[in-house]
Parts: sequence; structure tokens; C-alpha cells
Amino acid sequence: MTDDNGPMTALRAPFTTLALRRTVFCVAGVVSAVAILAVPAIVPGAAALILWATGAMSGQSAPVVAPVFLVLFPLTIALLVVLATPAGRALGAVHRTLARRLLDEQVDAPPPRRGRRIADGPGWRALGYGLLKVPLAIPQGYGAFCYVFGVVNLSYPVWWPLFRNHPPGTTLDPVRALTPFGTLGTRTFGGTLIIAAAGLAMLLVAPWLMRAGTTPDVAAMRRLLGPPRLAERVRELQASRAQAIDDAATMMRRLERDLHDGAQVRLATLALNLGMAREKLDDDPEQARELLALSHQGAKDALAELRELVRGIHPPVLDNGLGDALATLATSSAIPVTVIVDLPGRPAAAIETIAYFCASELLANAAKHSRATRIGLSVTGRRTPSVGGHLTLNVEDDGVGGADPDGPGLSGLARRIAVVDGRMRVHSPAGGPTRIGIELPTYV
Repeated sequence: MTDDNGPMTALRAPFTTLALRRTVFCVAGVVSAVAILAVPAIVPGAAALILWATGAMSGQSAPVVAPVFLVLFPLTIALLVVLATPAGRALGAVHRTLARRLLDEQVDAPPPRRGRRIADGPGWRALGYGLLKVPLAIPQGYGAFCYVFGVVNLSYPVWWPLFRNHPPGTTLDPVRALTPFGTLGTRTFGGTLIIAAAGLAMLLVAPWLMRAGTTPDVAAMRRLLGPPRLAERVRELQASRAQAIDDAATMMRRLERDLHDGAQVRLATLALNLGMAREKLDDDPEQARELLALSHQGAKDALAELRELVRGIHPPVLDNGLGDALATLATSSAIPVTVIVDLPGRPAAAIETIAYFCASELLANAAKHSRATRIGLSVTGRRTPSVGGHLTLNVEDDGVGGADPDGPGLSGLARRIAVVDGRMRVHSPAGGPTRIGIELPTYV
């Protein structure tokens, strides 16, 4: 989730850390593109060098050198083909690292090479990314140029009085400034203000140009530098299956512990009190009545505890649908909650349960940590014929922010929804607001 783009956002954009990191990424992209463009010159250059060196050492004419060239030239081509996939993998590793450190974009590495280099699919895809990097570097280089020279042009009015303080009547060569539309020259201080205005415009537009260059670049990385979609999907399913097994085992252990330490102890006490009451029914009716009263209270406590256990597995309030369940949940919140539910149909029972527990956890976290005065809770759904549809749960508060997606609470939710192929997005800058979105399939 991102903040709405507005005038203040546009003015702040060039002066953020993200703009500086994007500039470094774009400059690195231009350097990579230049290096990739230089590769086609290696083969003819190497061949020409071989031809010249062979002729110089032998002192022979071209007809004598030609056979040597005809042998070494194919060898050079073969060497480049053999080195293509390792070079592609190395290039991909560098750009994945740059994306992670500069853009906070995590692109998983492909599986290691197996078998022959010539059949290395991920290596050839990485090489394809290198070729695609050439056109992608154009908007990146343009944005980095505007950012760097925008700052330079803004400085002209500052240094002009320091270095252009010649006596009146002195004829000076014009100083020039680079802009996207050519160079600007001036011999006067007033002209530097025009250059500074051009620099400010360049600086304001630079973050959006760099964003236009880095967004398709990251998409290309995920497509070409990451693991194949099938392999990634298999890995996700394996992780989800392992998580589902762990969750089921954890729930079974919790139920066993709660039954053993709670309801089982109460029922054992109940049976003991009933047995003692039966023995004393004739000899001491008063004590028997007291034991029966204790047994009655113990039975009610055991029933209440069993209801709590059942509620932890499947809340009875969900029997009337997710909308009523969330409305009931909101009434018990310590912070006023606005609930909006817009579902085209009723999701699967397992999805309703997960959505309910996620909402309950998020509301509890907001009440405990956010210091918010209001919370918005919305659930929307859309039908997708190919996959059945999706349910989106959004929770937003006006608190102090700073929610950590890697903390125990949110990371636990992320693991739980991943079991059903769900996704979670967290936007919680310092000072707030906090927006957390959870997307779930409406099927399982």
C-alpha cells in the first residue's frame, strides 16, 4: 500500500532516501547496459587482434594468416557461447542484490545449475534479461541524468557570486548548463535563475522518470531472474503443506493440553464430589447438599470451558455469516470500529474462519499497540470465473504506526493465510496511519 499521490508527495519525492537509492540503481543499470552493448564488439575486436598479432609475429601476408584466423575465430565464438550462461547468472545475481538493497524488492534466486551449461535455462533467461536491460536503461538513465544535473543546475545562483566577480565591463564566456532539451548558456546572474528553475523542474520530474524505469525492470527481474513459475509454485505449496501440518499439530497439542489441564480436571472433580455426596446422602444430608452444589457449579464451569474450546475451533457466531460475525466482533472492541462488508456470496467455511480470526487478531493488536481513536474494517469480494474469486480484508487505524510485518503477531498471520494461498500487505510508517490488507481465495 502506498500513500496517495498529491502535491506534497510530489514535492517531497526528490528529497527522500528512496530517490537517492533509485538514482544509484539507475546509474548501475546504465553502466550494465553500456557493458552489454560492448559485448558484440568483443568478437570482431578479438578476431582483428588475433589476425594482426598472427601476421605481426609471422611476418606473413593475409593469405597465410587467414587459415589461422579461420580456426581461432570459431573458437572465440564457442568460448563466448560457453561463458554466456555463467555470465548471465552472475549478472542476474548482481541485479537481484541491487534490487534488494536499493529498492527493497526481494527476487528469489533460481535453482542452481544442473547438467550442461548449454542447457542452463535460468542462465539463458538471465542473459535475456541482460539484453532487455538495454532499452530499460533509457528511462533510467534519463531519470538519473535529470536528478544529478537538476541538483547541479540548482547550484548556479549559489556559486555565481563567488567565481563571477570580475570588474564591470569584463567580457566573459557564457557558462553552460545541461538540460534534457540541450544546453543553456548565460553571462548574467539573472540567467542563472533560469538555469536554477530548469534544474528544479528536472529534480521534481526525476523520481517519476526513475520509477517509470525501475518498475518494469523489477517486473522483468521477477520473470527472468527468479525461479521458474512452476518450481516457485511447487516450493510455495510444499511450504504451505508443511505449515498446515505444523498448525494442525500445534492445535492438537493445544486442545490436548486444554482438555487435560482444564475440562478433564473439572470433570474428575465433579465425579469425585458426586461420589462423596452419594456416600454421605444418608449419614450427612447437609454436607451432601454442599457437595452437590459444588458439583453443579463444577459442571457449569466445565461446560463454559468446553464452549471456549469449541469457539476457538469454529466461532458459533460465524453460523450467521462473516458480516454478522465481524459486526459482533466490532462491538467488543475498545476502540470504535466502522465495519463495511460487501461480499457477492458466502465464502468457504475455512476462509470465513481464517478471515474472522485475522480480523480479531488485527483489532486486538490495534487496541494494544496503536493508540488509535478509530479503526476501519472492510471486507470486499469479487468473483473470478477462472479461480473462483477473492476476499479482501482491510484494517486501517489512525494510530502511531510502526507495525512490524516480521514481528511475531503479523508474521504468524502471514504464515496462517499462506496455508490457503493468501497474501498480506502491511503499510505502517512511523506516525501512522497503519493499513493492513489480507487477500484470501474464496475457495480452499
